[in-house]
Amino acid sequence: MSMFCYQCEQTAVGAGGCTETGNCGKDARVAALQDVLLHLAAGASSWAHRAQALGLRDPGVDAAVVKALFTTVTNVNFDPARLALEIDGMVAARDRARALYERGCAAKGVAPESLGGAATFQPAAGVDALVAQGEALAVIPRRIGDHGKDLAGLQELLTYGVKGAAAYAEHARVLGHEDPALYAFFHEALAYLASPSPTVEELFALCMRCGTANLRTMEVLDGANTGAYGHPEPTPVRVTPRKGKAIVVSGHDLKDLELLLEQTAGKGIHVYTHGEMLPAHGYPGLKKYPHLVGNYGGAWQDQQEEFDDFPGAILMTTNCIQKPRDGYQGRIFTSGLVAWPGVRHIADHDFTPVIEAALAAPGFTEDGAEKTILVGFGRNAVLGVADKVIAAVKSGALRHFFLVGGCDGARVGRNYYTHFAESVPKDCVILTLACGKYRFNSLEFGDIGGIPRLLDVGQCNDAYSAIQIALALAKAFGTDVNGLPLSLVLSWYEQKAVAILLTLLSLGVKNIRLGPTLPAFVTPAVLNVLVEKFGLKAVTRPAADLADILGAAAGA
Repeated sequence: MSMFCYQCEQTAVGAGGCTETGNCGKDARVAALQDVLLHLAAGASSWAHRAQALGLRDPGVDAAVVKALFTTVTNVNFDPARLALEIDGMVAARDRARALYERGCAAKGVAPESLGGAATFQPAAGVDALVAQGEALAVIPRRIGDHGKDLAGLQELLTYGVKGAAAYAEHARVLGHEDPALYAFFHEALAYLASPSPTVEELFALCMRCGTANLRTMEVLDGANTGAYGHPEPTPVRVTPRKGKAIVVSGHDLKDLELLLEQTAGKGIHVYTHGEMLPAHGYPGLKKYPHLVGNYGGAWQDQQEEFDDFPGAILMTTNCIQKPRDGYQGRIFTSGLVAWPGVRHIADHDFTPVIEAALAAPGFTEDGAEKTILVGFGRNAVLGVADKVIAAVKSGALRHFFLVGGCDGARVGRNYYTHFAESVPKDCVILTLACGKYRFNSLEFGDIGGIPRLLDVGQCNDAYSAIQIALALAKAFGTDVNGLPLSLVLSWYEQKAVAILLTLLSLGVKNIRLGPTLPAFVTPAVLNVLVEKFGLKAVTRPAADLADILGAAAGA
């Protein structure tokens, strides 16, 4: 049985995509089921988009489509049984969207459109039959066979951007924050992807609109996070263990972390963050819990070894899960949309099984030597000292800003980002975000006149904060973002990084360096357009890239 997937950075390079099993850990059955789910979501959106034109909306359909998009993001759901249930739910949502549209047409006295393809696709009964259907829906043969590599690549660029934005929208929805206009765009984009005659021009325009929509999505999520937990504050975070029972929480879902902290209060259990959950320590509403004691480990790709050594329970709240090793299979749990076969799933936010597993495990037997790292430099914290930053730039004490961060991964070559950060001159400041920070956030960078040289802005969605910082500084200096002494050196792994890249491009940000490899779905022809229009560059060697950036800045 074969598959084809090239949606993440670790895709099999020689074959142009993963064709046997995914480097993320998914097998061909899971890939096929995800393709069926995504196809059905496009069908639901085809009807929902037309219903919107009649002024009609079904919040249940909106939520179902967003969940389906997030479920198919890399490292989320690897469980065929759970995916089959998601497919059943998506069929029901698709049928509701069609009924809503047809009622709207009847109310206005117009004949409804007759749609085919994804809008009327009938999934087979049983997982094996669904898998057989899904094989025919993969990028190869369907999109590349129908439209060629360039057009299919643009379709996938839009698909992955929408997936990434939908993941952020789901995080915000969990916290009670939604913007119906975002759901409208998701439906429009998926409906277009389901159409039989896409064009390069229309796809490129939709990709840019996806970037704009993702900026709004990150804004909504920022409002949800800060509304619930306050604005992040600079906070030292312990990265060595405390003696006692322990739970480590990974992923991105701050709501799940909050609920776990509430349920573990007074039970003698220390809670640690991991991976993208590290920025939680900067939020006043979360760091107020005294048993949130620190961060354990680093980025998601190191979890198998780190979790093997962790003497407590493990909770995976969103994408980032890898195949659990036998050593911790019995004490790892999933929540939300995350799933792995054989791993216990937490329903209805009742973390009792996690707590029981933590109490049964040995915990840490002694304190580690205290060591901390600093987090919490969201836009409020940085712009609160904007006068000092501006003065440092004007005096020449602060020469340049580098945004170095993004999704981390396991492919050889990612030590580029460590070497780059280490090589940044001491009169420059590094902003960082997402799990790419773990490549260098334990290093000592010092400060410039009291301004830390390493500013951890937060999770990947906190690119919104970084953008607001850049826009505010541009306004203060009477220029645009491209006129600032600022360079972006980004790493990518999965679809949220694609959404953020589209956001930056939609804002007209130029000369972004991206690595460690460029996306396989971006064909040479499409890449040429991005290079010509936006100056997009692949990373090369740290010393050469630094010399090019600072040389160009000096000549500006």
